[in-house]
Amino acid sequence: ANSMLSVDFYHTSCREAESIITSAMSQAFKRDPTLAASLLRLHFHDCFVQGCDASVLLDYTEHHAGEKTALPNDQSLRGFEVIDTIKAELEKACPHTVSCSDVIAAVARDSVVLSGGPRWSVEFGRRDSITVANNVTVLQGLPSPNSELADLLAKFEQIGMNLRDIVALSGGHTIGSARCFFLKGQRPNSCSRNETHASLDQTPKVFDNNYYLALLRKNMNGGFFQSDNALVKFTPALDLVQIYATNSTAFFDDFATSMLKMGRIAPLLGSEGEVRINCRMVN
Repeated sequence: ANSMLSVDFYHTSCREAESIITSAMSQAFKRDPTLAASLLRLHFHDCFVQGCDASVLLDYTEHHAGEKTALPNDQSLRGFEVIDTIKAELEKACPHTVSCSDVIAAVARDSVVLSGGPRWSVEFGRRDSITVANNVTVLQGLPSPNSELADLLAKFEQIGMNLRDIVALSGGHTIGSARCFFLKGQRPNSCSRNETHASLDQTPKVFDNNYYLALLRKNMNGGFFQSDNALVKFTPALDLVQIYATNSTAFFDDFATSMLKMGRIAPLLGSEGEVRINCRMVN
C-alpha cells in the first residue's frame, strides 16, 4: 500500500476521481455560493482535530457523540450533503476507493478556486478514521475565534505550522460569514438585532485579499474576531498582513502552500483506518 500522500494517488485506481468531485462542486456552488466558505472550513475543522481523517463527518451514534455536536461545530458546520452526493458518485465510479478525507481536501481546494482564489494540486492517499474525537479534544485542537496570537501560535506549532501559515490561512475568512454570537464582544455594531451572521469582509463571495485590507483599516477596528485583530498587534504578523494587503499574488501563493501543509497533518496512510463507503459512518 502507498504510505505517502501524492497528487497522482488515484491515477490508476480512480482516474476520474478529481473530475467527479470538481463537477459536483461546481453544481453545488452554482446553487449556493455560500457553501464554498463552509466546505473550506470543514477541512480546517477536520485537520486540526486528530489529523485530516474525516472524523468530523461521523454522525452521532449511541457509542460516540461525534465531532459535529462539539461547541465550535454545532449549528455551525454545514455542507455535509455535498460531501454525501460526491461520495455516492465516487462509489458508483470506483467502489470503495476514494476516501472521505481526500474528498474533503479536494472540495476545500475547489471551494477556493470557484470563489476566485488560487488553485493547487491536492495530494491524495489519506484514509478515514474509525474513531472520533470527544468534545474536549475538539476544543483543545481548534483555534478559538477569541484567541490571542500566542495561543494561536502554540496550536499551530503543535501540528508543525508557523506564523506565516496562521496569517495566510486566516485569509480564508475572506469568504463566508461569522456567527454573531462570536462577534458581540468584538464588533458590537456588526450585527443588527435580528441577524445571526455577518460577513467578514466586503466581498464575502469572492476569494481575494480584502480581508487584509479590512484588518488594516483603522476606522473599522481591524477584523471581526479577536484572533483576526491579534494579527495586527504583533509586528512580524503585521508585516505579513501588509504584504498580503498590497500583493494578492503573494497571499494566493502562501495560502496554497499553507493549505497543502495543513492537508498533511497526521493522515492515516497505507493500511491504517479504512476507506469509508458512507462518510457519515464507519464501515
